[in-house]
Amino acid sequence: MISTTGTVCPHCGWPDGGEPFQVLSRHATATGRTEWTRCGCGSLQVRVVDGGGMRVVSRSRPPSGSAPARSGTASR
Repeated sequence: MISTTGTVCPHCGWPDGGEPFQVLSRHATATGRTEWTRCGCGSLQVRVVDGGGMRVVSRSRPPSGSAPARSGTASR
C-alpha cells in the first residue's frame, strides 16, 4: 500500500473527501475511528477520522484489469 497526502485518488481521480464507493469496516479508536473503504476504481483505502477531520493514510493500487486513471490525474 502507498501513503497519500493528496486530495484525490491517484488512480481514478475520485475526491478523498467524497463518499467512499464501499465501506468495508469501521473501528473505534481512542481519538476517533479508522475506516477501511474501497474506491470506485477498486483501490483499498485506510481512512482516519478524528478531531482533525478525515484523511486517507494509505491506499493500494486497484486490482489489475480495473479502469485506468482519468486524464489529468497522477497515476502510480
